[in-house]
Amino acid sequence: MIRRPKKTKTASRKIGLNISASNLFLNISIILLSIVIIYLVYSIIIKIMPREPDAGAEKEKQAAEIVQLEVLNGCGAAGVADLFTSYLRDRKFDVVNVSNYISFDIDRTMVIDRTGNMANARKVADMLGVEKENVFQQINNDYFLDVSVIIGRDYNRLLPK
Repeated sequence: MIRRPKKTKTASRKIGLNISASNLFLNISIILLSIVIIYLVYSIIIKIMPREPDAGAEKEKQAAEIVQLEVLNGCGAAGVADLFTSYLRDRKFDVVNVSNYISFDIDRTMVIDRTGNMANARKVADMLGVEKENVFQQINNDYFLDVSVIIGRDYNRLLPK
C-alpha cells in the first residue's frame, strides 16, 4: 500500500487563499469589463437614435449688434452700390466690401446669409425693404463677413432712393 503524505492545515490554507485571490481578481475583472461594455453599448445607441431638437435650438439666433456685409452691384447702374453703402453705414452697418457682382443681369435684390445666422440677413433686408422671399442662406466659410447684398434692377423700389 502506498501512503500518501498527510496534508497539513497550513498547506490547504495556502492553496485556498490562492484560489480565493484568483477568483476575486477574475470577478473584479468581469465586473469592470461589464461596465465598459455597457458604456460602449449606451454610447452607440445614443449616436444611432435620432434626437429631438433642443428647446434652445428652436429659438432663432439674434441679429448681431454690428453686422459686417458686402454690397455688390448686380444691375450695372453706376453708383448704386455706393448709394446703398452710404445708406447702410449711416444705419450702423459695417460695410467691408463694395464691388460689382459677377454679372449685371440680376432682376431682384438679394440678401444672402453667409454665417448661418439668418437674423443678420433679415435685419439687413428689413432695413433695405427687400422682400422675405429674396433672403437666402448660402454659408461660405471662406468669407469673413455676415451678409452679402446683391443689388438688382429693382433698386429704385428699395429704401435708399
